Amino acid sequence: MDLVEVLPQLHMFRFRIGQAYLWRDGADLTLIDAGDADAAPAIEHAVRGLGLDPAGISRIVVTHGHGDHYGAARELADRYGAEIMAHRLDAPVIRGDEPVPDPVLLDWERPLYAHGLTVPPAPPTRVDRELEDGDELPFGGGAGIVHAPGHTPGSIGVHLPRHGVLFTGDCVAGVGRVMLGVFNTDRAQALASFRRLAALAPATACFGHGDPLTADAAEILRAAADRDSAAG
Repeated sequence: MDLVEVLPQLHMFRFRIGQAYLWRDGADLTLIDAGDADAAPAIEHAVRGLGLDPAGISRIVVTHGHGDHYGAARELADRYGAEIMAHRLDAPVIRGDEPVPDPVLLDWERPLYAHGLTVPPAPPTRVDRELEDGDELPFGGGAGIVHAPGHTPGSIGVHLPRHGVLFTGDCVAGVGRVMLGVFNTDRAQALASFRRLAALAPATACFGHGDPLTADAAEILRAAADRDSAAG
């Protein structure tokens, strides 16, 4: 796992597949996603490497119900007493009560999906708080929850307007170029969510896969959303 500083208060954990983020308000720590089921030791080691105590992890915000994003959440939350949060519509999947919804694949996505890298199965994981669009969480000067369905029904973005930071989950990807994320359950919904997230015009955009944008983020997001929407 690689540890990457995005901003002084924000670090990215880059795993073999995907990534998670650590936001710091003094000693109070928030994880945006938690990597796969094997990621907890690496996250703990990285947090300590920053001179922080993993016991400061107060909350884990899961952007959507895929195992590479919530796999280590239960282990970390059980160890440090963190509250796990996810959107109401994805919470049953994360808890193991419902199956992961199948994506509707485009032709060019099929070989990628069939030969994609796999992650360890994620254990059923409690969700302590079910989120809704417009909820505000107590970190980063007020973190707004933006329902961004399409990748999964309960996908969310997390917006820190005071800091100009946006976490897009897998609605948007930054692998090679900024683009709509792949393997969506509803592409039309995902495109609408992409446009909604882009309209927030963040200074920094952090994706579930791919390098964050820290320069010209608003313009790049808006142009990519317009391009992908025009392509349909």
